[in-house]
Amino acid sequence: MASFPSPAGLLADTDPGNNAPPFTVSELSSALKRTVEDAFGYVRVRGEISGFKRHASGHCYLTLKDDRACMDAVIWKGCAGMLRFAPEDGIEVVATGKLTTFAGRSKYQLVIDALELAGQGALMALLDKRRLALAAEGLFDAANKRRLPFLPRRIGVVTSPTGAVIRDILHRLADRCPAHVLVWPVAVQGEGAAAMVAAAIAGFNALPTTSRPDLLIVARGGGSIEDLWAFNEEIVVRAIAGSAIPTISAVGHETDTTLADHAADVRAPTPTAAAEIAVPVRAELLAQIGELGLRSIRCVHRALERAGEQLQQSARRLPEPAALLAPQRQRLDELSDRLPRALRSQVAHARSEYNRSSGGLRPALLTSSLHRSRERLESLWRLAGLAHPERPLAHGFARVAAADGRTLTSAEAARREARLRLIFKDGVVDAVPARLERPKRSGYSAGDDQPGLL
Repeated sequence: MASFPSPAGLLADTDPGNNAPPFTVSELSSALKRTVEDAFGYVRVRGEISGFKRHASGHCYLTLKDDRACMDAVIWKGCAGMLRFAPEDGIEVVATGKLTTFAGRSKYQLVIDALELAGQGALMALLDKRRLALAAEGLFDAANKRRLPFLPRRIGVVTSPTGAVIRDILHRLADRCPAHVLVWPVAVQGEGAAAMVAAAIAGFNALPTTSRPDLLIVARGGGSIEDLWAFNEEIVVRAIAGSAIPTISAVGHETDTTLADHAADVRAPTPTAAAEIAVPVRAELLAQIGELGLRSIRCVHRALERAGEQLQQSARRLPEPAALLAPQRQRLDELSDRLPRALRSQVAHARSEYNRSSGGLRPALLTSSLHRSRERLESLWRLAGLAHPERPLAHGFARVAAADGRTLTSAEAARREARLRLIFKDGVVDAVPARLERPKRSGYSAGDDQPGLL
């Protein structure tokens, strides 16, 4: 431990002839720092938090006070991230740390390594204060509670993967109604537990719709209020209240109550009870379905019986079939009696008509009529032969036609065609019309015309 001069010795330095060198400010501050740190080391200090402030660097600055004194304190970033609760003004705490000095301001301060609430009374006071603040925001309103799905296909569970809680939930679900369970493993107490629980709830909500759970269970076993404190943290409460998936809170035993219970849609007294709330009993469902089936069958039978009774009552009001058919039967008998007479009359009339017509169908008359018709047909055939356009071809004539078969009846029309067809009796000859200038030869006068040549 460093030695310091006494006040008398310091005054002696001013006496004439004293050659002892004075301390610099830095030397004296360093000596004080070593003395304070060596003399006290680690201490536990109980006091009320005042002026708490979290710097952008992550370090936290606060003052610890009681009714007669106050002391500055600092929590470095590494330790601040591992605190089990969020410090707030007015909370009585027990701080464990190392006493040191801050030379730049000539003041001493406590560097806090651990911070805990000063007794269960302080915890309950903090819990009540936080509950009132969150309730004022409407996070616990009954109007925001949602109904749980009747038969969820997938259930997400946020809890420790190694504790008895998850085994109890899985066994209870398997006994009642097996469902697909997705477990998001988290720490349920200690440093960082609240952040992990909140991240798990947000992670389930961020899953695609096709794989997102239909129901969430946030669970852990029983413990002291300190053990369950992660589920009283604001980050967890807001995550549960903001979840789009209906949530069951099952934290602790029946007598344990956390702020997570207030924020959830349904509170279960135990994790096992949460599994019972989550799904119905499969055997009871099957029995209920069977009962409904029997009731449906009985309803159908009763409806059929009622319809049969109504049919019988309606049938009694109808007349007898014999009475309904009696007029038709009488009409049938009358028609059956009239039918032979009508047939005989028709036959006689037909025979009379036949005899009357057969007189005009004598063979001689038919033969004469056929002979006259044949002569008339032969006369018309001869006339048709004389009028046929091919008939003159047998006498040395030819028919002039265009390439498409049209008959040409003038020389002018023949000159306009590129090719001609000369149709004789025994065949066809193709020809080209000649277009020649009229030559001036002796024996012809200027007025003579030269005929066109083929």
